[in-house]
This record gives sequence, structure tokens and C-alpha cells, in this order.
Amino acid sequence: MVEAFQYGFMQRALAAGIIIAAISSYLGVFVVQRRMGFLGNGLAHSAFGGVALAILLQSHIPALDPLWIAAPFTIAVALAIQWVQQRTRLASDTAIGILFSLAMAAGIIFLSKTTRYSSDAMTYLFGSILTVGVRDVVMSIIVLALFAAALPLWGRWAYATMDGELARADAVPVERDNYILTAVLAVVIVMAMKIVGIVLIAAFMIIPAATGRLLTNRFSAMTITSVIAGIASVVIGLPLSVQLDIPSGALIIVLQSAAFFCALVARR
Repeated sequence: MVEAFQYGFMQRALAAGIIIAAISSYLGVFVVQRRMGFLGNGLAHSAFGGVALAILLQSHIPALDPLWIAAPFTIAVALAIQWVQQRTRLASDTAIGILFSLAMAAGIIFLSKTTRYSSDAMTYLFGSILTVGVRDVVMSIIVLALFAAALPLWGRWAYATMDGELARADAVPVERDNYILTAVLAVVIVMAMKIVGIVLIAAFMIIPAATGRLLTNRFSAMTITSVIAGIASVVIGLPLSVQLDIPSGALIIVLQSAAFFCALVARR
């Protein structure tokens, strides 16, 4: 398994996978604790609309990277979900269902107008981490740098996660922080699409955090455990998927699920 990492494509896949796993698992703690699992799934499906729009535009701009369209598209949907949730009496899952259905419908329309076949749609639906290129690794590093700038907000996010009303009473800008957190989630989901695909990205973000939640009641320890579980699944899953000739993204999710059930048994 170790010998597999001597190849360039494995090294690129490992680098991008570790970065996305660490960020996704870190943010997944807030998703799990705030019961926002449906939001992660909704944003992943919303990103399909952005990818489909990019594929349509590629007929006129061949060099266009789908991520440059999918990222702002998904961020716009994420902020719209947060705005509808805060400005109306609708439950969060209702707002998510409406807007991600709209984004998916738009994506289907965009694909129907595409005149040429593109493999990008299947790549982003099901993931292809072994095809990650140098540009994808660079983009992952850029996202990591932007994410690092948001690390000082961890205390406020954790405070609002545990007791939102008390955080508001303590003059914490909860509503503004929710917009920031939702936008960061959207960016990470878009970047993770090529690794595990739209279909599996929600599980990639939720399962390590759920594992950490079973093993500890402390928020900081839960975050550390989640990140370790996410990174370990990538480091083990990548070479194992090559040996077994199994899709890498799917096997990574299976390993994360196995860790979750082990934690469940250990907790009992």
C-alpha cells in the first residue's frame, strides 16, 4: 500500500484528499451539532446546477474550469437559504428543499441545452479523486488558506452552536456568523465534489463528525477526533482502493462508516 504513493497521481490525490478531509471533518462538527445534515446534502445537489451551467458555457469558453462557476453559484444558493430561513417563518429544511430543487432543475435545463457530450457531469456526480491534477491541488491549497483565515471564528461558532440564544445575549453576531459558516460550507462542498462526488459529499462531511460525537462530549475533542477520522479514511482508503480496484471516494465513505459503527459499539 505504501508503494502506491510513489506515483504522481497518488501523491496529488493524497494531498488534495487530506486537505478536503480535514476541512470537511472540521466543519462537519458544526453541521452535526446544529442538525444541519440536510443543508450539506442540499448544497451538494445545488452545486450540480453550477457544474451544469459551466458545462454549457464551455461550448463557448473551452478553457473554463467548472469550479469557477460552481463555487459562486453554490455560495449564492447557500446565502439565499440562510436569508429565507432568517427572514421567514419557514423551517430550515423547507427553505433548503425549495432552493436546492430550483438549483437542480436549473442544472437539468442547462444540460439539456448542451450540444456536446462532457464527462465532467459524471465526474462531479460520483467523484474521481485519482484524476486530481496539479491545478486541483493548488485550488485545494488556496481553499485551505482561506479556511485558515476563518479559524479565529471557531470560538464564536462553537458558542452559538451550543447555545444560540445565550450567544446573542452576549453580543455575539450569530446571524452574520451563520452567513459566513454557510458560505464556507458551500466552498468546501464545491471543492470536494471532484474527490467524492455530489452523491457522497454530505456523508463525507457528516460521518467523521458523528464518530467524534459518539466518542466524546467535549466540543474541542469532538473536532479533533472528527478531523483525525476524516484524514485517516483518506490515507488508508486511497491505496486500498487501488489494490482492490474499487472507486476511491466510495471506499473512503465505507471506511468512515466502519469507524462510526466501531465507535457506536465502543460507546455501548
